[in-house]
Amino acid sequence: MVEVLSVTVDCTVTNRFAHTVMTSVALNKANTSKEIFFDVELPKSAFITNFSMEIEGKVYVGNVKEKEKAKKQYEKAVSSGQTAGLVNRASGRKMEKFSVSVNIAAESNVTFILTYEELLQRKLGQYEILIRVKPKSLVEQFQKQISTNIYEPQGLSHVDAHATFLSNELLPLVEKTVLEKKAHISFSPTVEQQRKCPGCDGTLIDGDFIIKYDVNRQESVGDIQIVNGYFVHFFAPPDLPRVPKNVVFVIDRSGSMSGTKMAQTRDALVAILEDLHEDDHFALIQFDSAILSWKESLTKATKENVAEAKNYARSIRDNGATDINQAVLDGVEMLKRDRQANRLPERSVDMIILLTDGMPNSEGVSDIRKIQENVRSAVGGNMSLFCLGFGNDVDYNFLDVMSKENKGLARRIFEASDATLQLQDFYEEVASPLLLEVDLVYPDNAVDYVTTSHFPQLFNGSEIVVAGRLTDNDLDNFLVEVLGQGFEDNYKVQGQASVFDWNVMYPDETYIFGDFTERLWAYLTIQQLLEKSKTGTADEKANATAKALEMSLQYSFVTPLTSMVVTKPETEDGTDSPLIADKLTEVQRTAYSRGASHFIPAPVQYAPSPVYLVVPATVCAAVDGDPHFIIELPGRNDSLCFNINNAPGTIFNLVRDPEAGVFVNGQIIGDKKIPPDGKINTYFWRFGIVHQTLGVSLLVTTQYISVSQDGKDAKLLWTDTGSLKGPNVDVVVTKDGSLTVTLKDSVKFVILLHKVWKKHPYHRDYLGFYTLDTHLLSPSVHGLLGQFYHGIEYEVTDLRPGESPEKPDATMFAKGHQLNVTRGWQRDFRRDVKNGDNVPCWFIHNNGSGLIDGAAADYVVSSLFTTV
Repeated sequence: MVEVLSVTVDCTVTNRFAHTVMTSVALNKANTSKEIFFDVELPKSAFITNFSMEIEGKVYVGNVKEKEKAKKQYEKAVSSGQTAGLVNRASGRKMEKFSVSVNIAAESNVTFILTYEELLQRKLGQYEILIRVKPKSLVEQFQKQISTNIYEPQGLSHVDAHATFLSNELLPLVEKTVLEKKAHISFSPTVEQQRKCPGCDGTLIDGDFIIKYDVNRQESVGDIQIVNGYFVHFFAPPDLPRVPKNVVFVIDRSGSMSGTKMAQTRDALVAILEDLHEDDHFALIQFDSAILSWKESLTKATKENVAEAKNYARSIRDNGATDINQAVLDGVEMLKRDRQANRLPERSVDMIILLTDGMPNSEGVSDIRKIQENVRSAVGGNMSLFCLGFGNDVDYNFLDVMSKENKGLARRIFEASDATLQLQDFYEEVASPLLLEVDLVYPDNAVDYVTTSHFPQLFNGSEIVVAGRLTDNDLDNFLVEVLGQGFEDNYKVQGQASVFDWNVMYPDETYIFGDFTERLWAYLTIQQLLEKSKTGTADEKANATAKALEMSLQYSFVTPLTSMVVTKPETEDGTDSPLIADKLTEVQRTAYSRGASHFIPAPVQYAPSPVYLVVPATVCAAVDGDPHFIIELPGRNDSLCFNINNAPGTIFNLVRDPEAGVFVNGQIIGDKKIPPDGKINTYFWRFGIVHQTLGVSLLVTTQYISVSQDGKDAKLLWTDTGSLKGPNVDVVVTKDGSLTVTLKDSVKFVILLHKVWKKHPYHRDYLGFYTLDTHLLSPSVHGLLGQFYHGIEYEVTDLRPGESPEKPDATMFAKGHQLNVTRGWQRDFRRDVKNGDNVPCWFIHNNGSGLIDGAAADYVVSSLFTTV
């Protein structure tokens, strides 16, 4: 039995910089060793700075390393066997999960300590501290399960605390003390108060503890704090008049937006239109493969015009493909045309808000880099583009880069019942611009290493933060100037930094002294460098990445470029085995949004630093898509992938094992017609499966499944859920979903049906094929998939930036060949047939040349049931 003795969360916030320590003590009360888990969730914007474990008086502390070095250390340790590992993956909208397991001796305990830091962002007029509390069981010892201290020298205007799990009985347990410049909030329930019911073992403590606050503000240059040679400047002046905006809403109405997405978009658009100010101008453009504008120019947001627009918004219906390129360009051209014709206020901000749920796939421009180039050229730095990506199918990286290149930002809209509210909340953030082209200017001879100090706009309820290092200790001359464009006049304020004596203001608070301003500066600098690594020239991306890596290591931050390595006691022979904690980019998080944990992911930006789980040492080989082959290799904790291009109608041998009597062949089909780019996509649409020894054969198509055993035939349809059980084979089909074929004492196959929109101009229904229990086949198994069933030896070296920052190139040595490979993504649809999970892998070009034995043509066979 494992008992959780204590769970504590100690959060200290100084000048919006939050330092959180989560500690858990667990006891193994059994008389045998047990595996004990530590699971916590932390904000996505946070960087882990430390993780340690104390076991039987010995402390195991994490060290931050560059990802590739961490990977090599791990691989060296696990090359002789399996090990438990560490997972750090997205588990929600705002949080990502950190999880570790460790074997503890009988009647022993372990103490886990995780530390992370983040700069709180001001949104809609306040800061939010989000602490997720999920102890999973009753906790015996609570000395303040949650304790938060806030120190703000500007003074606190309000502090609120609540939790999603608070009942009327638990509410009084939240203790809150708010003074002029500091606040203390704590929550410490007893065991009985935690119980769901008297005598129950279940706990009520399961959810989010949320603290929201803001600080006092004066009409001045802002608040500047200087500690130990570093400054931080917060700028959010109160009571500025809003600047009118000219906004073009560009709405995706393609077929994939059908149903709930379209309904939520219409509802949100109606609500947003109601919130327009009368001095705003707006336009509506809806698009699929065709572009349709409500009016030819922007319209002033009078009550009459808004009412007419709301009726129009309610009429938007889903239809065809997705021409993002032309839709956005039309919006840009409309703003330009109206601006040149003087139909828009001179002092106003131009913006485009794009909402889409998919990839560009129409007869127009579909290459995302070309679209980004077209939009950047058209915008010319004269307006802002905000992109909302609806759901997991959307290429978020494409939208993120395009937004940042055009003075905007991207936001993911999660498919849920509150998607309408998510859209409204985002709009509210950017609905009220206060200043444009804001510059914060500091004395050249007094500062260096200053973070970004120019901002395209300041929105109501937000805040500008700049930090830097002081080079001149003569603070009497530290003058600050803020310039911008306001509603009627240019904005200009000047002031001198005031230096607080922190020892006098907070005499007994040790945390807030020392290097917190320096760490805040480092955090902000790294975040901005990571953003810069996505845009600009290849040299600019490489320089930003290199500097971000250097600072991540210097300040011990787990960022997308680093991993934290912890060595822990694990193996029975007494050897140590390391764990690796990774930080994911927003793109990589998509792979984990559905909680996929049954396969081995390796999410990285420039190297395959793995995230490990205990898994069977078996290969999962699959083909799904265009057709895309993916080989998941637990021995290497990585994946390989390649594509095969051939004429529609070609039949390939996937599995050939004469010794076991198992054969699998698949036939590909092409698109309905040639797309505008001339590239015909091909997919598997029929499979023939034979087990000679068992006398079993199956024909699987996109319409039906035919099973033959010992001369007896049976047929199942994809439109029904059903099963067939025989002495040598079990077949289970779920309606319009998956087919599982289990051959007696042998391999198992899973085949997925992908239904495509019937009116899609090009694509057809197709099948995906996954092989499980590959270790049950003989050593002589071969075929496009079969040759990998017992693993493959390869080495990856010379990691270098590729065409995309998210897809580095490398050199691979495999089967005596030297190959140029690219880090990419493929979809694993076993958990979710519709959306799939992104699996990172090394992509081998040219039809897998050098990875597969021989050439792709060597695997072409004459029929689906060829067994030679």
